[in-house]
Amino acid sequence: MKKYLLALLAGVVLLLPSCDDNDGYSLGDMAVDWVTVHDKGDGLYTYTGDTWGTMWPAAAGIFGPGLEEGQRAILYFNPLADDFSGYDVAIKPEYIRPFLTKKVEELTEANEEELADHPTYFEEAWIAADYLHIEFLQKLPQTHKHRVSLVHPADEPLVAPDGYIHLQYRYNTYGDTLQTAARGLVCYRLQSLPLDEAKGIKLRVNDARKGLRELTFDKEASSGQPDLNALAEIDSRETDFQ
Repeated sequence: MKKYLLALLAGVVLLLPSCDDNDGYSLGDMAVDWVTVHDKGDGLYTYTGDTWGTMWPAAAGIFGPGLEEGQRAILYFNPLADDFSGYDVAIKPEYIRPFLTKKVEELTEANEEELADHPTYFEEAWIAADYLHIEFLQKLPQTHKHRVSLVHPADEPLVAPDGYIHLQYRYNTYGDTLQTAARGLVCYRLQSLPLDEAKGIKLRVNDARKGLRELTFDKEASSGQPDLNALAEIDSRETDFQ
């Protein structure tokens, strides 16, 4: 509560000059960005935006209960002022759409069955801020959450002889599917991989429509992404997959 009171007080002080035309922002301005969540404790969160940089919630808005450190999300916010207390921008958060965020796992004989390789209705994939984002369609489960995993075979070097890090996208339906389909999106942390030593990433996918295929993400190439507003409208969130 003390941290929130400090944030609210900072917001009151900030809002007075922020209405000045010379400041560049007003209370009616809205922006949207991919962000990485930072948990400061006691329910207080700051954000690092892919475009906007570090963000401090200087005015009351959403509080984001249940967010996790390092989680990826789409954040709608009102920018208030630049260069605020060591942050790139002070904001008033308005709406956040968090997504399931996971680590890269090692694929071994022991977990081969759990990290199954069932066909997946693969849609889009892109890399940003050292995260791999994967959008997919899934036939919804009746009972068991489906499992979506990004793995690296434990018996292979992290950087292959061709200079790339070879990863596999794995999908386990547990044999439990309905005919109803929904969009899903999952984000994977890549910080544990030696990206600075590799040319990029090669991703193996068991695509339900195109069969086995490999996607290449070169480090030098820019990685596009689907429309932010469309992604924010994805309904399923950790209810149908894990």
